[in-house]
Amino acid sequence: MAVVTFYEKPGCKGNLRQKTLLAAAGHTVQAKSLKSEAWTADRLLQFLGKLPVADWFNRAAPAIKSGEIVPERLGFEDALHLLLDNPLLIRRPLMEVGEVRMVGFDPVAVDAWLGLNGVDLPEGNIEACVHGPEGHGSCGSHAHEHEEAQHAGCGTH
Repeated sequence: MAVVTFYEKPGCKGNLRQKTLLAAAGHTVQAKSLKSEAWTADRLLQFLGKLPVADWFNRAAPAIKSGEIVPERLGFEDALHLLLDNPLLIRRPLMEVGEVRMVGFDPVAVDAWLGLNGVDLPEGNIEACVHGPEGHGSCGSHAHEHEEAQHAGCGTH
């Protein structure tokens, strides 16, 4: 089994579900805060460099949901600067095992890479944000800002 360095937004329920799946599959998860990591352009590009620029972004971030930031309209340098200035804009999780890195949590890709060992996957999109007892909501949307005291949320507030 692998030791997975897992960069997350602490308190994000979606990231919690992903870490739980990895642990249930027998992997050791070493969680680190995406916000407190000292990201450099070179280090971040080790995770993101092979993806199209628009796929670098957390689609649930309020600035993206509101249209303030439109990843498809950003060039490489502008996108990289935005992510370095505000790591919560980075699509998550970022995962690392040895020299291999992954962005996001695509169960098929994670299974091929690390093995999920037959662990039952929850219904729906495992990358989607989860809010409240109903298990649905808009990750980081302004409608959920008042809930910040109840949970750490997933957006950038």
